[in-house]
Amino acid sequence: MKTQLKALILSVLCAPALLCSTAYAQSYPSKTITIVVPTAPGGANDAMARIVAQGLSQKLGQPVIVDNKPGANGAIATEFVARATPDGHTILWGYIATHAINPALQRLKYDPIADFEPIGMVANSPTLLVVTNSLPVNNAKELVALLKAKPDSISYASAGMGTAPHLTAELFQINTGTQMLHVPYKGSGPALVDTIGGTTQVMFPSLFSAFPQVTGGKLKALGIAGEKRAAVLPNVPTLKEQGIPNMSVTQWYALFAPAKTPQPIIARLNKELNLILNDKATEKKIEDQGAEVETGTPEQLKNLVKNEVVRWKKLVDSAKITVD
Repeated sequence: MKTQLKALILSVLCAPALLCSTAYAQSYPSKTITIVVPTAPGGANDAMARIVAQGLSQKLGQPVIVDNKPGANGAIATEFVARATPDGHTILWGYIATHAINPALQRLKYDPIADFEPIGMVANSPTLLVVTNSLPVNNAKELVALLKAKPDSISYASAGMGTAPHLTAELFQINTGTQMLHVPYKGSGPALVDTIGGTTQVMFPSLFSAFPQVTGGKLKALGIAGEKRAAVLPNVPTLKEQGIPNMSVTQWYALFAPAKTPQPIIARLNKELNLILNDKATEKKIEDQGAEVETGTPEQLKNLVKNEVVRWKKLVDSAKITVD
């Protein structure tokens, strides 16, 4: 009898909150939705976020705008969203740096798991090994041989200290027993420009960001740091195929909301996002940029983040990488 009474009291106490949450979700969205992108306009993240924003606007019946807040390898924008009102009107364009690499390198004012409600995956893009056209190598094995013959004489560009291209290059050196000089830039754009020009010789950008330069013949693609070849570059073998193991680095892109955003709103956003991504026209827009659409549930995204945090922390500790 006491158990039944306790259950009744709890149901009465919780009912108003549940009713409010459901009612709020039914009226959602009630105003403009902002997707906060942690990078500058014009880059890979920005381009794909705008594709998603356009689709969400059509599905939700409210304007969806992109607000670029670059800085601190994505940490500024990520913290901003973590502190935003959890009503589904401010969401984050998250990616490998914001939720996996930064926690391993920085003292953050946000927790990548506790401070966010995952909405869903958007896409993924394998990492490429590219070199300047003047470098006399045509595959990964030849590059490794050259690096071993001339340690610390060849430089690699990255989008900055602690970015995915930086850590991927560190992983490559560990797995191949090679040494290169690191030249960090403020973003993938200038890093790619200098690699094309030969100021730096090697880079590990995402396929999404380097696809135009590779297909345009401005850079040589030596390998894919992934489990399989990329559909848009079928003739470029994986690094695993070339005898270099443990080099699967997928740069993923996803949407997150602040923690405590009502679950009915998360469910609505996930549903509409997956519908957008399953649209053939949207899928082609993303694939044309060198990325692959990936749909899923909030729970699957949460598990991905947990696994990625552990993986990159292990690498950072092993290589003794710091951003100071």
